[in-house]
Amino acid sequence: MKKSIKDVEVTGKKVLVRVDFNVPLDPKTNDIMDDSRIIAALPTIWYLIEHKARIILCSHLGRPDGKVVESLRMTQIAERLSQLTNLPIYTVSDCVGARARNAVDKLRNGDILLLENLRFHSEEEANDPNFSRQLAELADIYVDDAFGTAHRAHASTYGVAKFLPAYAGLLLEKEIRVLGNLLTNAQHPFAALLGGAKVSDKIKLINNMLDKVEMLVIGGGMAATFLKAQGYGVGLSGVEADKIELANALITTAKKNNVSIYLPLDVIVADAIDDSSKYAIAPISMIPGNKLIVDIGPQTIELFTENLKKCRTVFWNGPMGVYEIPQFSRGTKAMAELLANLSATTVVGGGSTAEIVTEMHLGFKMTHVSTGGGASMSFLEGKTLPGVEVLMDE
Repeated sequence: MKKSIKDVEVTGKKVLVRVDFNVPLDPKTNDIMDDSRIIAALPTIWYLIEHKARIILCSHLGRPDGKVVESLRMTQIAERLSQLTNLPIYTVSDCVGARARNAVDKLRNGDILLLENLRFHSEEEANDPNFSRQLAELADIYVDDAFGTAHRAHASTYGVAKFLPAYAGLLLEKEIRVLGNLLTNAQHPFAALLGGAKVSDKIKLINNMLDKVEMLVIGGGMAATFLKAQGYGVGLSGVEADKIELANALITTAKKNNVSIYLPLDVIVADAIDDSSKYAIAPISMIPGNKLIVDIGPQTIELFTENLKKCRTVFWNGPMGVYEIPQFSRGTKAMAELLANLSATTVVGGGSTAEIVTEMHLGFKMTHVSTGGGASMSFLEGKTLPGVEVLMDE
């Protein structure tokens, strides 16, 4: 385990906290569409306020590619954070250099400063040691609470820990504990419910989980490759032809490990992926050659529900269909509602799956909704995350 902020005296100290405030912005109005990442950082921020630290928050926002982009300034993030905390949030027009140093020098115990977008500097993503050192010079202690970027070795997530004593924030600590328990200490029966477009995105995860789960439940676009591997016609559905043999090998390995694999029994098919398309239910043995799979069908929802209800732990990553189109979102919504009402440990992988659960206002009914899409997948694939690796060990 890694040391957390609870393991260090922070009173009166300047604490640089890497948060993940990379929130989605409305393309037309530039308003914040979902503030759940800001809310997720509040326990760490409140802890530091209560312990009278001088708090320096830093984050990236969007993809400015090393240039100043006015619409990606942190000002509106500071406004939202101020609304959530009912406290003043100070800002500064850079994240390093004289302006940043002067802003930090004015901080009193319990004050909060939000630095400007880290990615306005190309050195951030390049993990430039000089940029890391300049960030470190602002503080006495470094805290990483940005699990969503922990799989990236950037200056603010990796390099800065070379210059300051580095600790986990409360959110990062929780992510590591909950996801770590899935790999080493899950209650059984344990199921992985996987969807999304591609088998290739989930191969390493499946391989790492096959000796840990009793059930593998597969929907979404990736199910088409598994169905094709089983000899079914899948019409115009996207199939990763180079992964068909691998899908068969995964099924064989699962059987050897006494892992039950559940694939769709029926699917929703449509002419095209748009909301004006005609659609119908088709059993997997009768998928029309001129249609494509857009969701799991009612029999499949029943099959998945019946088996997931037997579980004491469920990990879910990836939608069951084309969630963005309402008539193709029923399978995904059914799984979200099922997990929200299970008497089990339910962990939702980050990315689009977390967004779906948040949008449906079901996050509070899950045991844990991860704030990191790529980071949670990398962790569960068994990879070492650079942003976690550099923190101090207990």
